[in-house]
Amino acid sequence: MKRRTRVALCAFIVMSCFAAVTSILNVTRTYSASAEDAELYQGVQLFGEVLEKVRELYVDKPDDHLLIENAINGMLSALDPHSSYLNAKNFREMQVQTRGEFGGLGIEVTMEQGVLRVVAPIDDTPASRAGLQANDVITHLDGTPIAGQTLEQAIDKMRGRVDTPITLTIARKGSDPPFDVKIVRQVIRINPVKSKLEDDVIYVKITTFNEQTHANLVRQIQDLKRTSKSVKGYVIDLRNNPGGLLDQAIAVSDDFLERGTIVLTKGRNLEETQRAFARPGDVTDGKPLIVLINGGSASASAIVAGALQDHQRATIVGTRSFGKGSVQTIIPLGENGALRLTTARYYTPSGRSIQARGIDPDVVIEQDLPAQFKVSGSARVLGEASLRGHLKQTGETGGEPKEEAGSSSYVPKDAKDDKQLQYALKLVHENKVSQWRTPAVAKRP
Repeated sequence: MKRRTRVALCAFIVMSCFAAVTSILNVTRTYSASAEDAELYQGVQLFGEVLEKVRELYVDKPDDHLLIENAINGMLSALDPHSSYLNAKNFREMQVQTRGEFGGLGIEVTMEQGVLRVVAPIDDTPASRAGLQANDVITHLDGTPIAGQTLEQAIDKMRGRVDTPITLTIARKGSDPPFDVKIVRQVIRINPVKSKLEDDVIYVKITTFNEQTHANLVRQIQDLKRTSKSVKGYVIDLRNNPGGLLDQAIAVSDDFLERGTIVLTKGRNLEETQRAFARPGDVTDGKPLIVLINGGSASASAIVAGALQDHQRATIVGTRSFGKGSVQTIIPLGENGALRLTTARYYTPSGRSIQARGIDPDVVIEQDLPAQFKVSGSARVLGEASLRGHLKQTGETGGEPKEEAGSSSYVPKDAKDDKQLQYALKLVHENKVSQWRTPAVAKRP
């Protein structure tokens, strides 16, 4: 009787948590004695029984809080690669990070099938200065294997007190055996926008979409316009930009558009479809515009590139983008942190979903790779389509395009060796931007 009471109590707790989450998600539903509902509650009861068995019989006394947290993470990771649970500490750190300043290494990572992989190191951070590269696999942190850890647990270990070291064991394609890289944690202050004049062309590098991106972009462009006597055009560099805040991607797109749709987001239900529109006002005054993308350009970067491409506002140069076309909503859970849940797919103004496919540039320019990259192949990002459990294409206009798995992410440090940048500057200088612009939105597939 005592054991049954404990099982029932665990099941009641889990059901209560389930009910709380559905309330937070504003899901109004009348539960009936249908077969589907009965199966759901049988599953919840099963979870309670397993939880109780583990607590009662496991060889060592388990941490109840950790058991529940890992169970939640397991449920979310089975949905897609971008849904996850943030405990209270990680939620606070995420909020700080979106404001543009945080402690750590300065590295964007993802996890697939238990493998922690580098998406891209952030410019001018300890990770980039240590030589970490896209597609590097992190196998150990201070000698502790990554295997068995969640993405949030691994990120939590990489963060820490400023000026303290951490050793990452790296497995790199073409490099045998794995090697250690010691990195000292620092306060990471991300300036999302860097700009300069290239003769009569304004070059703008956007490294991420945080809360400062739109404001910094407008301010820097206005400052450079006052500095230059004549501006012939603009190059916006979104290469190796992993994305960020949706509202910032919309605002940046709006900075270059006078009118029209910027992006559509579509959830599971038709009434959840939302459309963002541009307002009058182009910060570049309609001057020629080039956007650079590559295999490291993901999410918010693709929203900007897709909007400007569909409206014929910019010529897209480089290689195919990463292919992440889903929207994650942060749902606070009170004192228990937050839920990062994939709630929608986004579409370009013409109705294209880039999920697992990416944005194809108008002009494909491949960078010349150094010998070590040619041997290892590490300059090629695998892309969204290669991630286990990624969302499939759906609701596509004009048929289902095939999934494609990424492209090169290599960008030379010396601008003179940067073929994509030099090509973009040449297009503007020679006033040949318009001939490479895409067809009108209505004519796109």
